[in-house]
Amino acid sequence: EVKILNESQTPPFTIEENSDGGDDLRMKYRYLDLRRPPLQRNMELRHRMAIAIRTFLDKEGFLEIETPYLVGSTPEGARDFVVPSRMNPNQFYALPQSPQTLKQLLMVAGYDRYFQIVRCFRDEDLRADRQPEFTQIDCEMSFVEQEDVLEIFERWAKYMFKDVMNVEFSEPFQRMPWIEAMEKYGSDKPDLRFGMEFHDITDLAHGHSFPVFDDAEYVVGFAATGCAGYTRKQIDALTDYVKRPQVGAKGLVWIRMDEQGNLKSSIDKFFSAEDLKAIAERMEAKPGDLMLVLCGKKFKALTQLCALRLHVGELLGLRDPKKFAPLWIVDFPMFEWDDETERYYAMHHPFTSPKPEDVQYLESDPGRVRANAYDFVCNGTEIGGGSIRIHDAQLQALIFKILGFTPEKAQEQFGFLMNAFKFGAPPHGGLAFGFDRLCSLFGGSESIRDFIAFPKNNAGRDVMLDAPSTIDQAQLDELYISLVKPE
Repeated sequence: EVKILNESQTPPFTIEENSDGGDDLRMKYRYLDLRRPPLQRNMELRHRMAIAIRTFLDKEGFLEIETPYLVGSTPEGARDFVVPSRMNPNQFYALPQSPQTLKQLLMVAGYDRYFQIVRCFRDEDLRADRQPEFTQIDCEMSFVEQEDVLEIFERWAKYMFKDVMNVEFSEPFQRMPWIEAMEKYGSDKPDLRFGMEFHDITDLAHGHSFPVFDDAEYVVGFAATGCAGYTRKQIDALTDYVKRPQVGAKGLVWIRMDEQGNLKSSIDKFFSAEDLKAIAERMEAKPGDLMLVLCGKKFKALTQLCALRLHVGELLGLRDPKKFAPLWIVDFPMFEWDDETERYYAMHHPFTSPKPEDVQYLESDPGRVRANAYDFVCNGTEIGGGSIRIHDAQLQALIFKILGFTPEKAQEQFGFLMNAFKFGAPPHGGLAFGFDRLCSLFGGSESIRDFIAFPKNNAGRDVMLDAPSTIDQAQLDELYISLVKPE
C-alpha cells in the first residue's frame, strides 16, 4: 500500500548532485537546493566541525559564553548594521562586527578562557568569501603572550585537520613576518602550495635607458615554472589579465629562458644578454621558465604581481584544494597611513598591543611600530587572526590619540572599556577564526555560501525571504523614523 502524505509540484530545477538550476534560481528555492547531496554533505561537515571545536576547547578549559547582538556602534572597521530602539526614540543599537570589546571585558571579569561560535555582522561589499552575516570562532585567554596563543591554536588547527579531514601535520607550522610575506608573495595571506617566489630586481633594472623601469620605485618579478614555451597569444593573455581594472597594472615585461638556457625578452632593445642573465640568476630561473616582471610603487606592484602569480598557479593546476599549506603571519605593522584622510588607521583594531620593543616609537615614528598580532593563513586565505590586547589604560589612551580620537571621543565610544581597565585588567590576548571560511577550506570550495544554510546573494539580499523589504508606516511612526528617497 502506498499512502501519499503530500503531493509535490515539479521542482524548478533538478535535485541531483549537479543541478541544472542557476545561482539565482537555487537561492530563491534554497530549501529545495538544500535537498541536494553536495549541500547536505556541506551541512554535515559544518556540524562535525562545530562539534570538534567545542570538544577541543572544552578540554583546554575554555568556557562558552554568549555575548549580546544588540550593542553600541563603533566607528572603526566596516560599516555597522543599525537597529532602531522603540523604547529610546532616535537612538540605535548596532549589530556587533565581532565581540572584541565584550570578550576583553570577560577577561577583566576574571574568566580565564572564553570562546564562542558567534554570529557577526558587517555592512560591506560582498564577494565569494564574504557575507553580511557570518560566523566566527571567537577565543580569548588571560595571562598569555603571543607564543601561548599560537601554541594552543596550532594544536587546535592540527586537531581539526586530523579529526575532520584525516590530514596529519607533524612539523610545526611556518611563521612568516608580514614584510617577508609581502616581499616574497605580494600578500599577507600567501598561498604556499606552490613556489614562484618574488625577487626584487630594482637595482638590476635601473640605468638601462628603459623609462618604464627607470621611473619606477620598485621592479619585481618571478619565474613561472615551465612556462617558457608559452606562445605570443598566451603571453598577451597574461598581459591582458594584469591590465584588468581588478589588477590595475599598465603592462607586463617577460623574459624567456629556453631549455638550452638561452634568454629572449620583450626588453632586448634595452638589456644585453649579460643583463638578462643577471636578472635570471636573481630570480633563480631554470631552463624552461618564463620570468614575469611588473614595476611601480612598491606595495602596489607587489599586490599586482600577487594576482598574476595566483592566476598562473591556477593555469598550471598548482592550487589543489585537497592540499593544505597552513602558516602563521606575524609582526604586522601597527598602523597604516591613509593619504586621503591624512591620518593613521589601526591595521587590526585599536585594542591591539604594540610590540614591547617598539613602544618607544609610538609618538616619534608610528609607521615603524609593529603589532603584537598574528594571522592564521591557509591556501591563500586568511582563516583567522588575533593579537595580544592592550591592558593598560594609559597605553590605550595613547593609541587612541595616534588614531585621531580626542579624549572626549575616545571616552564616548570606548569609555566602558577604559573604565573597566581601571579596576585591574590582566594581560590578555586571543584570536577569531572565520568558521564559514574554515568550512569552505575543508570542503574544497571557493565560496562560503555553499556552507551557510540560508545565505544572501552578492547584493546582500535574501531572495527566498525577499529581504530586506519595506515596512509599514505604522512601524516607522512607532520608531519616529521618516524616510527620504535616495538621490
